[in-house]
Amino acid sequence: MAWVILIIAGVAEVTAVTLLKLSDGFKNKGYLAATIIASVVNFYLLSLALESLPVGTAYGIWTGIGALGSVLIGMIFFRESKEWIRLLFMSFIIIGIVGLKMTTA
Repeated sequence: MAWVILIIAGVAEVTAVTLLKLSDGFKNKGYLAATIIASVVNFYLLSLALESLPVGTAYGIWTGIGALGSVLIGMIFFRESKEWIRLLFMSFIIIGIVGLKMTTA
């Protein structure tokens, strides 16, 4: 169950970062409030996952999900570059996430 919670925490991290972008430098108070809520949920879920997963593994995977998800959101919704080199480096993040999962009991 901790792995499922960790994945949901990663999705909440992506949500928080996306909302932070939409807050336009804290000018849009609605998005700012949503960012704070998503951040609280995200850290709470991460803390639950850390009760039974190793901290290095959990944090590395959570960070990887957040980074990868944020890049994908940027490409899809914010017209960020889709160059092949970015996709190559994104694959390295995926390899790291899979490697951490595979090496954790």
